[in-house]
Amino acid sequence: MVGPTTKFDTLLELCQDQHRRIILAVLASEKRSLTVNDLTKAIIKHNHHTPLKEISKEESRQIRVELHHVHIPKLEDQSLVEYDQERQLVEPTPQFDQLQPQLSAIIDTDPVLDPPVAL
Repeated sequence: MVGPTTKFDTLLELCQDQHRRIILAVLASEKRSLTVNDLTKAIIKHNHHTPLKEISKEESRQIRVELHHVHIPKLEDQSLVEYDQERQLVEPTPQFDQLQPQLSAIIDTDPVLDPPVAL
């Protein structure tokens, strides 16, 4: 049986990673589908605190690979996002909308992220 505690524990686990917190915060702030490129830029901006022009192509590529192979699949497995690989588009689901208050509470405790986390 999956109850509210299980869902909250899963959210806490998902939010352990800084990149996933940024993804969730940006999706919550923007309230729309975003490209992998958008999410990569948000991670660079909010986690690396580096202007986009100054980040190496290799570092940017590494973030994109992690998004594609690690972070987005974890969010998709929990039905928080749908990912269209062909279009490189990440879309929040109704489940994401339902869990928005809990996600916001978790994200708001991150001392590094200044709300609102936007593109």
